Amino acid sequence: MKTGFSKKDIFIFMLMGCTAILITIAGIYFHQSFLRILPLYISLVIGLLQSRVNRYASLLGSINSLLYGAVYIHFNLYGSAFSAVLFSFPIQLLTFIRWNKNKWEHSTLLRKMSWKHRILLLLVFAVSLAALWIILPLIGSQYVFLDSVTNLLGILIYFLTMFAFVEYTFLMIINGVIGTALYITMLRNEPEITTYLIYSVYSFICIVFSFFQAKKLYSNQQQKTDNK
Repeated sequence: MKTGFSKKDIFIFMLMGCTAILITIAGIYFHQSFLRILPLYISLVIGLLQSRVNRYASLLGSINSLLYGAVYIHFNLYGSAFSAVLFSFPIQLLTFIRWNKNKWEHSTLLRKMSWKHRILLLLVFAVSLAALWIILPLIGSQYVFLDSVTNLLGILIYFLTMFAFVEYTFLMIINGVIGTALYITMLRNEPEITTYLIYSVYSFICIVFSFFQAKKLYSNQQQKTDNK
């Protein structure tokens, strides 16, 4: 009997269920409030949508970013909080609007950056990173290096995603590794961050699926465009 779901879909559904259980167990063990881990439950669904390069991931993500902002302030991750509220929320909302105007099935029309644009973005990233290494210590951030790198990458990813540049999925893989490293670093001083570490592993797997799905989608779009 056919279910309409691929093996990849079934795997992610099972992984999402296991991750939700582990987050709940860790949340109870570390006496975390439900509101503090609520964004993670919502992010499980977002991860599933991202693995399919689904445009509704941005809509749900924009709403969820406000919850993340409150949580990041609790953990003294001021760079992350700033990014979540002032960048993630509006940019993801704009991303959904833009992707919706350029629909391609459940996703959007993807494109690639030129090498000139890639080099320019790298220079802007380097300058911004240097500025954050000066600013974050002044406002009390405890994890300056990882906090600044992961948030600058996050901001860059948001813009690339908004304009549907396929490179955003590759940068998400890099950011996923750095984000996981940040949570591991925080474990000694903030053991309750375990719930976010558990989610980051799930998210990384979804991101990898997203990378290959985006490549496949872009290739199909180019073939259909060339055949017109």
